[in-house]
Amino acid sequence: MVPMVPTPSAKRPASPFTPLDFQLVLLRRMADHNPDLVEDARRQLGVSIADMREANKRWQAMLHSPRSRAAASRYRSVLGAPESVIARKIGDLDCEALLWPVPLWPDLRFEVLLAPNGAVWNEWLIRAPGAEAPVLKTLADLTPWSCTVDETARAFAPARPLEGTAPTRWGLAFTAPDADGVRRQVAAEFTWGLLQRVARQDGRSEP
Repeated sequence: MVPMVPTPSAKRPASPFTPLDFQLVLLRRMADHNPDLVEDARRQLGVSIADMREANKRWQAMLHSPRSRAAASRYRSVLGAPESVIARKIGDLDCEALLWPVPLWPDLRFEVLLAPNGAVWNEWLIRAPGAEAPVLKTLADLTPWSCTVDETARAFAPARPLEGTAPTRWGLAFTAPDADGVRRQVAAEFTWGLLQRVARQDGRSEP
């Protein structure tokens, strides 16, 4: 009798990358600065640390794949059709902003800014159109996850952009009053456009 050679089982197709997975990617980058907030958000979503790590691993694989899609197409494939498409004027250029809701932050939207040639210029969280912006007057108002890059820059103008430590991070340097009204030179750090922490020039953190 001829021995039967087992045939290899068919490889299961990878599950699709979902909007929930994308929220885990956002959180993974924020965990470096605010692990407690990320832990609370992870529990709210009902996922494990392993799920968050796996989502980030798959996202990185998508970014660096030889067959990687253009950034705008990748976001459409993961997040679906944008909730809204808004015309933006950047200098003399007519651009488009694609906005998607992010359930973890109902008052925010994930924005992908497209140049006239379709290239992605920016990818970050902004305040949702029509949502009430936070009141930012002192350093005490600058709590983690409370505001975006644009909101901080407007509240404490003139703010100077700082080079981020990673592609998804931004920084701003500006002067703002503390709780006693003393103006302090500070640097604010943002991940995916959302405030993570503020440090004074003397090395102390605010708040």
